[in-house]
Amino acid sequence: MSCMSLARMLGVVVAAFALVACGGDTGPAAAPATSAVAQTPIATPTPPKPARPDMILATTTSTQDSGLLDVLVPAFQKATGYQVKVIAVGSGAAMQMGERGDADVLLVHSPAAEEKFVADGFGIERTLVMHNDFVVIGPTADPAGLKGSKTVAEVMKKIADKKATFISRGDNSGTDVLEKNLWKSASVATPKGQSWYLETGQGMGATLTVAREKQGYTVTDRATLLAFTGKADLPILLEGDPALLNVYHVIVLNPAKLTKTNTEGGRAFKDFLVNAETQKMIGDFGKEKYGQALFFADAGKPNPLGR
Repeated sequence: MSCMSLARMLGVVVAAFALVACGGDTGPAAAPATSAVAQTPIATPTPPKPARPDMILATTTSTQDSGLLDVLVPAFQKATGYQVKVIAVGSGAAMQMGERGDADVLLVHSPAAEEKFVADGFGIERTLVMHNDFVVIGPTADPAGLKGSKTVAEVMKKIADKKATFISRGDNSGTDVLEKNLWKSASVATPKGQSWYLETGQGMGATLTVAREKQGYTVTDRATLLAFTGKADLPILLEGDPALLNVYHVIVLNPAKLTKTNTEGGRAFKDFLVNAETQKMIGDFGKEKYGQALFFADAGKPNPLGR
């Protein structure tokens, strides 16, 4: 091999080692890796801190059993900083709590009793929130022959005439008061004490369970019935009578009469229920799960009862 060839070969080898030493990169220096940019966390609004954060809501079993309060109460607490203790009883018992000052706000559905409650000075700012309706349900065999009836007065009379098993709440709730009025509208004396007329003294969910077990008739709000589908699956035998409207109002307690009440908390809950966002939540509740709304939002609209 000539000296010239050897020199050329050595030059190639030296160049190769130089490339390895430089990482094989003969172009411009590579840009350094970009470090991750520190992300500033998005600040979440801090809920206000009310002077008296604890408050008591006395309401009906239908708002609890339907699951509506499981949606509304957490949203209210998050938005306002209040902490709500819910006591779900009949409307009558809720108003008795209000009279004693054992609640700060009421959400009830017994219009005549509500009007008296306010007239007697216990409540202020009674405000329309929503409505749904009551239905009459009973056993598939329908021993009283209710199918095809046009009015609730007609079905109540048929039940009484046949002495068919009827399950009543018997708890002075809004539903119980309505049911007693339905017997009167049918010119039937309230059958309390009759062997076929059974009173549970409990809420709507428990009464539906007894109606199913006894295969009896009962009057229920539609929301609780839908929430108990599969648990108390008695068919609807009458619906749509205007006498079966079920209207809910929120009532703030009167601080002039009930000096220990948390009026600010009660008013905050009232304002929350009637604002547009909450009204949409109420109107949408149940659509995804049941294919229909369980309540109709009414704030700012004419009262379905006309009063």
